[in-house]
Amino acid sequence: MTHAQDSTGRAAVAAGHPATAQAARDVLADGGNAFDAALAAIAAASVAEPLLGSLGGGGFLLAHPADGPAVLYDFFAQTPGRAHRGSQTDFRAVEVDFGPTTQGFHIGLGAAAVPGTIRGIAAVHADLASRPLSALMAPAAQLARAGVPLRDFDAYAGRILAPILRTTPALAQVFQTPDGTPRASGDRLVQPALADTLEQLGAEGDRPFHEGPLAHALAAQCKAYGGHLSAEDLATYQVARREPLACTYRDARLLTNPAPSSGGMLVAFALDLLQAAGPAEPAGSADLLRTLARAMRLTSEARAEAGRLGGAETPERALFAPELLDRYRTAMAKRPQCTRGTTHISIADADGNLAAVTLSNGEGCGHTWPGTGIHLNNMLGEEDLHPDGFDAWPPDTRIASMMAPSVLELANGRWIAFGSGGSNRIRTALLQVASNLVDHDMSVAEAVDAPRLHVERGLVSLEPGFTEAAMTAAAMEGERVNRWPERNMFFGGVHAVDRAGDGTVTAAGDPRRGGVTDVLAMSAQRGS
Repeated sequence: MTHAQDSTGRAAVAAGHPATAQAARDVLADGGNAFDAALAAIAAASVAEPLLGSLGGGGFLLAHPADGPAVLYDFFAQTPGRAHRGSQTDFRAVEVDFGPTTQGFHIGLGAAAVPGTIRGIAAVHADLASRPLSALMAPAAQLARAGVPLRDFDAYAGRILAPILRTTPALAQVFQTPDGTPRASGDRLVQPALADTLEQLGAEGDRPFHEGPLAHALAAQCKAYGGHLSAEDLATYQVARREPLACTYRDARLLTNPAPSSGGMLVAFALDLLQAAGPAEPAGSADLLRTLARAMRLTSEARAEAGRLGGAETPERALFAPELLDRYRTAMAKRPQCTRGTTHISIADADGNLAAVTLSNGEGCGHTWPGTGIHLNNMLGEEDLHPDGFDAWPPDTRIASMMAPSVLELANGRWIAFGSGGSNRIRTALLQVASNLVDHDMSVAEAVDAPRLHVERGLVSLEPGFTEAAMTAAAMEGERVNRWPERNMFFGGVHAVDRAGDGTVTAAGDPRRGGVTDVLAMSAQRGS
């Protein structure tokens, strides 16, 4: 596997695919701001990374303008207004094989939540963009019509998600060959229906998809074939603008995704525990890995306890209640004997604006939005998002997500926009990258490239690259150990841009998820 790379310029993009990065780069080079570039990249990701960032899913954009307060745009998926329970619901289980481990998901129209990405694009464009929406959607439409060659990573994702992608003829036609095998590396992914959709979005905005015939077509499909979504669900969906959650870690300041989503809060909680453990141990050491593993384990325990204490309605208040936090800080400070479907885009422009965007379609539900070529999400079928059970979701409620686009301000004047895909591994990937940046003064490339671990439900998962002593120490925080033979997308994909105090910018794309960067040498475009 290749390593994260960085270079220096005045504006930069880090993303999960060359076409996604190129769309953002072209907008920046033409004088657009970071938010214009982010919208072009979201559209391009829906074409080049459709298994990770479809327009039928949702996401978050953390906007950090150079001349104003930061705003978190929440356009994640929402539960429908009412459930249609019973044997007619289209909801079934599939197993996704990552190689060293498998993970179960649920698909079908009954797994689709109300999508928010299209409304999110419209909201960010109205507030922050400087270019016409049609101009920002056009490159992605052209890409969808011409086709995108699959990379090795894309073909791998297509293979592991094949049980979902063969569910309906509309999806199989795009993602599989005529004989029913997944498309291979080098094959071209052509999506003419999606091209038309992007052009319509650019020309007409979000209304046709949430209030017009396309909205009614999706509602009719769900009514006929076992889904929950209604025309009212689509019409009433609103993007939420939130104040980011702010926390300090040593001499750094983190801005991240606030409640009701959980990912940002869990990153902030784990960083608090790391700080309670005392000064940082040397990078890569057995002591550091044990400390990180303990912080992950205790954060998971605290999350469960906060939920039992009524944290579902006020998760931030419950998780950061002084009594609970102090108890877990104390547990963290005790050093025990040694006994034992997401993508991210980060953008910095020459004027000092930062944008961090995390998108997800889950694994997709196996069905397309009629007349659009858009693969719908399966957020109602994600066990990570519904710990109380698939039948327990409250109606008309934003689904809590692990996604946590973030901005980190370091004491030396560096500003880093970063985030990750990876389901429950998002929080631990971001925790480790933040620790690498703050505690070990790494470059963004070094911080992203460093090996990772993940602790959950008694299982300690370890990438190669740690010493034997470090892996043995980390294993003491769990009941079982899984040593992965190579780095893998299972451990997330952190894409980051880093602005130094003098205005120079570097970027790093995570090779675990095909990350790429593009750095531009250009002057400021203020006022354009």
